[in-house]
Amino acid sequence: MDEIKVLIAKGLLSIGAVFLRPEEPFTWASGIKSPVYCDNRLTLTDIAVRSDVEYSLADVIRKEYPDCEVLMGTSTAGIAHAAITAHILSKPMGYVRGGAKDHGRKNAIEGKLEPGQKVVVVEDLISTAGSCVEVVEILRAAGADVLGVVSIFTYGMKKGLERLAAANVKNVSLTDFDTVAKVAAEEGYIAQEDIQRLIAFRENPSDESWITNK
Repeated sequence: MDEIKVLIAKGLLSIGAVFLRPEEPFTWASGIKSPVYCDNRLTLTDIAVRSDVEYSLADVIRKEYPDCEVLMGTSTAGIAHAAITAHILSKPMGYVRGGAKDHGRKNAIEGKLEPGQKVVVVEDLISTAGSCVEVVEILRAAGADVLGVVSIFTYGMKKGLERLAAANVKNVSLTDFDTVAKVAAEEGYIAQEDIQRLIAFRENPSDESWITNK
C-alpha cells in the first residue's frame, strides 16, 4: 500500500475520525446502514494527525496541481483544511458556501476570486460526490479554472466516481476505504473477515446483505 495512504489511515483510525463498527451499523441520514462513520473534523484537534494531513495535502497539491493559484474549501468541513494548507503553500484561499447568503452581497463564494484563476478545491471526504461537484460547478460558473480536488478520505463509491467523471473533475485523496479497511484489520480494530463485508457495503450501500454475511 502507498506509504501516505497507510500513514493517514492509521492516523484517522487512531483518533476515531474513521470509526468502523460492522457489528452495530450506523444509520446515515438517507437511512442507509453503514459499517463506517467518518468525521475528519477530529483531525483538527489532534496536533500530530493534523500535521500529517495538512502537509500531505500540500504535497499532493504541489505534485498533482503545480499550477494552483488559489485554494477553495468546501463548507463547512473543508474550510479549515483549505486555510491551513494554503498557509503552508503561501497561497490565497476562500470557501464556497453550502448556499448563497440571503443578505449583504449574497455571496456563494467567500474570498477573492478572479476569473481565470486556477483553483484546487479542498474537501474532507468524498462519498457520492454530490456536494463536491456542486462546489466545482459554482466555481466554474464564477469563471474559475478548477484544476481538481484534494480530499482526505474517499469511499470510492461507484456513484461518486461516476459523478466526478461526468463533471470532468479530478480528485486525489490522501487515503481510501480499501486502505482503511486493510489497516483496521491489521491493527485489530476489526476482524480480518470483516474486510469483505466492508467492501461489499462500499460496492452497493443500498444492499444490506453485508450485515448478515459473516
